[in-house]
Amino acid sequence: MTNHRPVAPVLPLATEQLALRPIGLDSVQIIGGVWSEWQRQNREVTTPHSFGWLESDGTIDNLRRLDPAGTVIAERRGPWFTDSDLYKALEGLAWDLGREASGELSSLIAEIAGIIERAQLADGYVNSFVQAGLDVRWDNLVKSHELYCIGHLIQAGIAHRRATGRTELFDVAVKAADVVVADFGDLRRSDTDGHEEIEMALVEIYRETGNHDYLAVAQQLVDIRGHKTLDTDKFGDSPYYQDATPVREETTVVGHAVRAVYLLAGVVDLYLETGEQALLDAALAQWESMTATKTYLTGAIGSRFIGEAFGDSYELPPDLAYGETCATIGNIMLSWRLLLATGESRFADAIERALYNLFAASTAVDRKGFFYNNPAQRRTALAPAPTDTRPSRADAPGTRPAWFECACCPPNVMRMVASLASYLSTSTDGAIQLHQYMPTAIDTEVDGIRVRLTVETEYPVRGTVSVTIVEAAGTQWGLDFRIPDWAEGASLSVNGTPAALAISALGYARLVRAWLPGDVVTLELPIEPRLTVVHPSVDAVRGAVAIERGPVVYAFESVDQAPGVDLNHVEILRDADIAADPLQDLLGQPSVVLRVRGRARRDAAWAGTGWKRLSDAPGSDGEYVDLVAIPYALWANRGPSVMRIFVPLAV
Repeated sequence: MTNHRPVAPVLPLATEQLALRPIGLDSVQIIGGVWSEWQRQNREVTTPHSFGWLESDGTIDNLRRLDPAGTVIAERRGPWFTDSDLYKALEGLAWDLGREASGELSSLIAEIAGIIERAQLADGYVNSFVQAGLDVRWDNLVKSHELYCIGHLIQAGIAHRRATGRTELFDVAVKAADVVVADFGDLRRSDTDGHEEIEMALVEIYRETGNHDYLAVAQQLVDIRGHKTLDTDKFGDSPYYQDATPVREETTVVGHAVRAVYLLAGVVDLYLETGEQALLDAALAQWESMTATKTYLTGAIGSRFIGEAFGDSYELPPDLAYGETCATIGNIMLSWRLLLATGESRFADAIERALYNLFAASTAVDRKGFFYNNPAQRRTALAPAPTDTRPSRADAPGTRPAWFECACCPPNVMRMVASLASYLSTSTDGAIQLHQYMPTAIDTEVDGIRVRLTVETEYPVRGTVSVTIVEAAGTQWGLDFRIPDWAEGASLSVNGTPAALAISALGYARLVRAWLPGDVVTLELPIEPRLTVVHPSVDAVRGAVAIERGPVVYAFESVDQAPGVDLNHVEILRDADIAADPLQDLLGQPSVVLRVRGRARRDAAWAGTGWKRLSDAPGSDGEYVDLVAIPYALWANRGPSVMRIFVPLAV
């Protein structure tokens, strides 16, 4: 094995800013468990499902019809930004090819790359909405998503070249990047796109090509942001677009949630290449504020349906939560970059919370249904998702729709699942870090020496993680284990002998020794159910508790409760134990179901009124029941239901 740049979505060139180096899909494979099965389903189920919709909705045809030699004359269909849905799906296919070769998928990418190439103008510009005569090039950037779409095209082309070595899609992406440089570089234009994305794409194509022009334009677009350069009178206000406060001065996340975290991902990318500390400081300040005051327990961000936006600090109502799937994926992308920049485990903790809860809940277990927005409470069992129409992005029916009029989330899920292995592990001089615990095979180098190891675990159902050294040269190096922030009483052993566990300030426990093939390290993470409360300023759930077990947030769903129990009128007894049922197969996934003693309230004394004098308020009455909780990720897979995560404590 020789040194090489790994097949990974984020590959910084200026490694002096890196605390951790990424290990790519060519060196890490998920080899078992739920996530491996999801990757298989992503290829075999979600990919044909998604490309079927992209074809039937006209998304591919919108570009095909621009072929001057073609015969398709249908009018353009769908919203103005649908090119980006296709590009994200192509990126997902590319990363999947980096995981495992497929002649069929390779041919599909080549075919669609040809369609895009034929649609592309001579100078590199491509946008099916503008080229169909429905808008004017660069004339309505606040709304048009032109740079946003090109950004996703660039990332798809990079993924394809990194994963396969092929360049047909990459060549199209380079031409598109070049037209951005030609039209925007050196402040030839002083505005930017209303939807961020192009910033991280330009940084990444700089990393792929070494062409500093791309980095310079990315820097320009970040510098412009926040000076009210966008003509928002046409479409919203400046905070919605992160255009009210300069990036380096902003202290919290504002506006449209996806745009905000995409911007910050680009900001961290710029820091990693330029070393400008002010960029990292701004990204850290905004991430910290978001995580402490604007993030749901499930990892959802963006509480407002209006504007798909962040609310005020602690504005986190569970029943009104928006929680767009794309926003949480964007936060995973941002948190990964901050992890690489700092080496701090809190960013891996955030990724874990997002993966096992919001992200996992976004997709039906059959991998053919998706939530665009993800409620944290459902008071009424709504009608199931329609099968013959596509809901708008604001709809959250009782089950997961197969597709959407605004179909940004399903392709985003595709690319995250396909590239997931690249978010699990990193390296430094003298050590390998394990950030997420899944069954994996790692084949990489430490200080130029080949190292192979396997990770076996049923995490998070069980807390045992076993690492076996498959190949090592007997040289001394370190294994770093992330100790999650929720874990108390973790322990380590080597070949059955207890080892000292010292957690560094960064949140990792390191074992250093001259490793030999056959050595086995076992990490034990006590995974016990626990009651969780949130900050008292979150008014919507003050006095209520949620149940977590390991990284998994639990939900109460009506289908699991005893007959007659209304989840809108229950409470948990203060001293009740939480009991775990024996491990079972729930909807095809190994799961632990929890039970807690509670009360199904009658509330008869409140009949006819919504309030009483405090001195006259009656105590709770009702029937004692066992309330059943399942992983939040699995809710709404058994038909429409009532659901809640937070339940009041009995008074």
